[in-house]
Amino acid sequence: MVIKSGEVKGYLRAILNEVALRIAGEIVLSKNVGRTMKMWRKRFKISQAELALHMGVSPSLISDYESGRRRSPGSTVIKRFVNALLEIDRLRGLPTASHIVKLSQNYVDYYEPLIELKEFPEPLDIGEFCKRIGAKMMTVEGGLNRPVYGYTVADALKLLLGASPHAYFKLYGFTNQRAMVFTNVNESAPLLAIIRMMSVGMSSLRPSIIVLHGVKEVDELSVLMAKRDYLPLAVIPNLGLDELLGRLRSAWEEVGIEESSGLMAQEPMG
Repeated sequence: MVIKSGEVKGYLRAILNEVALRIAGEIVLSKNVGRTMKMWRKRFKISQAELALHMGVSPSLISDYESGRRRSPGSTVIKRFVNALLEIDRLRGLPTASHIVKLSQNYVDYYEPLIELKEFPEPLDIGEFCKRIGAKMMTVEGGLNRPVYGYTVADALKLLLGASPHAYFKLYGFTNQRAMVFTNVNESAPLLAIIRMMSVGMSSLRPSIIVLHGVKEVDELSVLMAKRDYLPLAVIPNLGLDELLGRLRSAWEEVGIEESSGLMAQEPMG
């Protein structure tokens, strides 16, 4: 696509509007508005002080909203919040907004493997993540203390049958330090092989842990491959997809609740 000079402003406005609608919608529909605001601020790598300056408010006000000490903001504050995020990003060259647009583009792909993708407000280590979703560790190369900043649920069969490189890249969301949960797994060795090949082609892009859903055990070749690549591997047998998604979403919600509770507990007594 070639954009003529006279179309640049309109194209830029369309990008920003698309991202603004996504952010505002996620905040408004969130069960924890403050937590979601903080998550988006961190995604844009903006400090509370810098954001407050562009919004024309004090940093303490931003902190109060994010921690839940202040009642959820109204539509006017949310609009100013989103506009400030995008204005700061625009001044930086739109690194985050353009990435969001690329991830959210609709590609008509029969082999689209992505089922669900979420980012945690605060990371969990591998051991805690597996405990929360009931996963059994098969290899622990690299240790249980690796951070997990989010999770992706994907259809392994569709990935193996011919998902595009773009579809593979989308599985990583905002960071590769995430749990890659594969369902519809018939054989684990080919799956690990394609992850290995794609990671080599994408500057060693690989997840913090791979979780195989619906398998009781993993063959020796898969375990050997995981150990060789220092890739933690876990399984979740005898669990329906809906229940798996429920556990993952519960873990995502609980992390936000624990974070908010911790921030409120640290509030000094007046």
